Amino acid sequence: MIIMEKELNTIGLSRDFIIHPGETLAEVLEDREMSQKELAIRTGMTEKHISTVINGQKNISSSFAKKLEYALGIETEFWMNLQANYERELLEFEELNNISEQEVGILKNLKEVLTKWAEFGWIEKDANPASTVLDVRMLFGISNLCDTPKMKYAAAFRAQSKNTNVDPYVLFAWQRMCELLTESIDVAEEVDLDLLRAKIPEIKQVMFMRANQIQHKLTSIFAECGIAFRIVPNFKGAPVQGFIKTTEDGALILCMTLRQKFADIFWFTLFHEISHILNGDAKNDFVDFDSVSGEKEAKADKMAGEFLIDSNAYKRFVRDKKYTSSREINEFAEQQNVRDYIVQGRLMKEEFIPWKARPRYEWA
Repeated sequence: MIIMEKELNTIGLSRDFIIHPGETLAEVLEDREMSQKELAIRTGMTEKHISTVINGQKNISSSFAKKLEYALGIETEFWMNLQANYERELLEFEELNNISEQEVGILKNLKEVLTKWAEFGWIEKDANPASTVLDVRMLFGISNLCDTPKMKYAAAFRAQSKNTNVDPYVLFAWQRMCELLTESIDVAEEVDLDLLRAKIPEIKQVMFMRANQIQHKLTSIFAECGIAFRIVPNFKGAPVQGFIKTTEDGALILCMTLRQKFADIFWFTLFHEISHILNGDAKNDFVDFDSVSGEKEAKADKMAGEFLIDSNAYKRFVRDKKYTSSREINEFAEQQNVRDYIVQGRLMKEEFIPWKARPRYEWA
């Protein structure tokens, strides 16, 4: 079903207020007390042609606009701009009145996303549904929102069958947000995986910084390696922890969420995503879902754990039951160049110590 004009009540645009350039031409003739017959003579056109333009039945062509410049002394560009504005407004009117109820309904799925996008200034807050649909079409790069699930967004699309909590519209919106938020980040011309691996100790040091300094420092480090890094909001319907994409110019995008907000999970997830990059999993767009497992995920988990804590040292630490002492946990964390909550988080996950409160990050 197509939504009728009166239901949309769009940006104040009504068909009656879309001015055909012929109306302006009529006003000029009236002001100058010039007849259509005289204008026809001055332009070399027929009276019928002049009449059809004035009545909005014909448009002002570029050649006729030039003739009007000779006849009336009003520049060609003026008439061409009038015509272009008329056609643009008419197209917008037609677009607004061809938006289906299905497309408007999709906005309900995107309610949380649209609230955040309004904060970014990408869409107008509290705009009517029809205008919002047009804005989202532009941001999605698609002429009809209903076709969004047909888009081939690589791993994300294939993983939908594995994750019933995925909303294809929210997921695609989340990915577009990642792309848009990283567009302005300046990075090295080429992705340097050797440098990224060499930066692991420096990245670990960032966890000792103040929370409000972490994202800025990480963005700077990754930029040196040719990677645009950003921590992004997460939304219901897109249960993801990371997004990796190779851009058209060969750079990499790496985005992360703070879904669970715990500091230890954040750092493990960060090194998990770094492992995906080092393992070559980012050759295509790669969306890392919270609940998807497999060989790639297991390999990334193992590598991330090793980056944070030496496995042999950890085995000895557990074997000697040093985890029973807070002092020894702190000393072991210092030896591994990580914060104590990294060690505590792993011990809690592996059920060596009971779960207890631990630091959370709130910035994203």
